[in-house]
Amino acid sequence: MSVSVAVAGASGYAGGELLRILSAHPEFDVRTVTAFSNAGQPLVATQPHLRSLSHLTLVETTADTLRGHDVVFLALPHGQSGAITAELDDDTLVVDCGADHRLTDPAAWDAFYGGEYHGAWTYGLPELLHAAPTPGSADEWRDVDDIVAQSRQRTELASTKRIAVPGCNVTAITLGIQPGIQAGLVQGDDIVAVLSVGPSGAGKKLESTYLAAEIMGSASAYAVGGKHRHVPEIQQNLRVAGASDVTISFTPVLVPMSRGILATTTAKLAPGVSARDVRLAWEQAYADEPFVHLLPEGQFPRVADTIGANTALIGVTVDEAAGRVVAVTALDNLAKGTGGAAVQSANIALGLPETLGLSVDGVAP
Repeated sequence: MSVSVAVAGASGYAGGELLRILSAHPEFDVRTVTAFSNAGQPLVATQPHLRSLSHLTLVETTADTLRGHDVVFLALPHGQSGAITAELDDDTLVVDCGADHRLTDPAAWDAFYGGEYHGAWTYGLPELLHAAPTPGSADEWRDVDDIVAQSRQRTELASTKRIAVPGCNVTAITLGIQPGIQAGLVQGDDIVAVLSVGPSGAGKKLESTYLAAEIMGSASAYAVGGKHRHVPEIQQNLRVAGASDVTISFTPVLVPMSRGILATTTAKLAPGVSARDVRLAWEQAYADEPFVHLLPEGQFPRVADTIGANTALIGVTVDEAAGRVVAVTALDNLAKGTGGAAVQSANIALGLPETLGLSVDGVAP
């Protein structure tokens, strides 16, 4: 099976990570790479590490240049995917790494992004938990294993041609706290998340003009006070997992690491919930997940151990004095947070093994 692939926005950080992963994928053949201002340049002029793709030249980003491929990956700035995707064929698998098709609520899009709303696509987080029905409530739910298997987003991805890849911060927070939401162990009305993030999430242009000169030896919060665009997406995911009311205080902090996210998420425990209940819920949620790994009790992850991998590492504990669960998640924002998630979801949609072309191993620091 040879799958023809086009990548739009190939000169940026997300596009470069996508291409790094795709270049080693045994079934994907990258034939077209596009850009806006960098169109006409060799790909290696903007992505010099991608030597195996040095034969490719960046072309203009239009629907015409993207048509005719089996899969189109879009790594474009927010607000630029919708108009292009509307012109692509329905039988082409289109995977959007931007925000244009993530939100199901037009009002949330208008409040946090603005501009034309292009509708929601199938959400590209295979591990997203869905609120599980009560065992025995229908004939098809034969046992708990059936419920666990069916209550995840990959079931939706298996039959789609349009995929919206999550925001990287959203993935870190969602994976960290959703087992407690689905199991009814934590309350959704007082979630607090503080994320240490690297500057690669800001994009190449912003980093080169400002962040590179300002970030070394410092740390700074941004989008403080509920202003970050990922807030409604986090709320959306946790409602899918079973929360009826989600209130989250989310503060990202820019730190001097080139890539990666360390998310510390806390939430109030429901009455009567024990630390053992919490541990069992997280163990059950991720026991069979190839890319989400719960660390042994008492251990917490390092960002360095996830760089270059399609892996999220999670440590969870209970703050008994505060009556809160504390979940710490580490992942690479460009891999599991973007490029890896896109390829993982595309594998599922194409009927390929979910893990094909993806690694759980990070790069040794």
